[in-house]
Amino acid sequence: MTTRIAVIGLGAIAVEHLGAYQKNERAELVALCDVDVERAKARAEQFGVSRVTGDYLELLSDPAIDAVSVCVPNTLHAPIAEAALRAGKDVLVEKPMTVTVAEAENLVRAVEETGKALQIGYVRRFAPNALVTKRFLDAGEFGDVYAARATLLRAAGNPGGWFGDAAISGGGPLIDLGVHIIDLCWYLMGMPKAVSASGVTFSPLGARDNIQNLSRYRAASAARANTVEDYATAQIRFDNGAVLDVDTSYSLHARNEISVRIHGDKGGAEIEPELLMVTERHDTLLHIQPQIDSLGFDFKVGFANQIDHFLRICRGEIPADATAEQGLEMARILTAIYDSAESGAEVAITR
Repeated sequence: MTTRIAVIGLGAIAVEHLGAYQKNERAELVALCDVDVERAKARAEQFGVSRVTGDYLELLSDPAIDAVSVCVPNTLHAPIAEAALRAGKDVLVEKPMTVTVAEAENLVRAVEETGKALQIGYVRRFAPNALVTKRFLDAGEFGDVYAARATLLRAAGNPGGWFGDAAISGGGPLIDLGVHIIDLCWYLMGMPKAVSASGVTFSPLGARDNIQNLSRYRAASAARANTVEDYATAQIRFDNGAVLDVDTSYSLHARNEISVRIHGDKGGAEIEPELLMVTERHDTLLHIQPQIDSLGFDFKVGFANQIDHFLRICRGEIPADATAEQGLEMARILTAIYDSAESGAEVAITR
């Protein structure tokens, strides 16, 4: 028996969901929804889906749909995900789960009250480099992880469209890119409770549309609003004494860079740009590189694994494990960083 899937919102990230569902024998793609119905029709033709609509409520009222992927702009995640849960659907919602703490609290309640599953699209958890690292961590190979550092910099990478409009996105690179690497580090650190955050944001460069001779990702919309930060840097403190340092940008006079590192008292790991483990044996430092197909983040494999995982959740084989509660903790962290940047002071995270 397959799980009958509808995908709501059909921008670039939805293509990854659609491709992974299409290739998975557990899934049946039955309907697509987008306010741009012509785009929905084009995606339907591309992926062989017969049903198209511009009204997501029409899909949610259909008992023939079991689960949905929510791939709409950030500020629409919460209302659509909650409506889907209350309509009896399991939900895979793209990151960030919500842009406010209050919305996240509502989704936690909706999951509790409906008994349906909500899984957040933290795809980097499902790439081979992260899965291997997690297995080593769970076996105690690195001991207690007390520090992590995550960097994801784009020199000229503001996509435009709704990504650059804070009223729709909720923020810039911190909430778009930073959310991925913060979650990955936090997940590998054992998900301790965040107790405070200190952050700074800068916006001196803008979208850098003057830059020529450089290919870069652009949102489908031609709109070029830019009311988000160019660059954000922050430190997050946890209740076990551990810290996480984060740097992320859309626009910065720097090279494009990704680096994710964790440090424990028995060893550590560089997860990005490629997996490398560091430890010591017999008074000798060791650098250990696992022999796996992809040492860095493999986009296609990560999405295939994530979608397969979600389908297993829908079938009741495993519980959701990137949960609404975890989305609530992320909302607290991101809100505290932005509040700290605005106030110029460290912000306590309260519950």
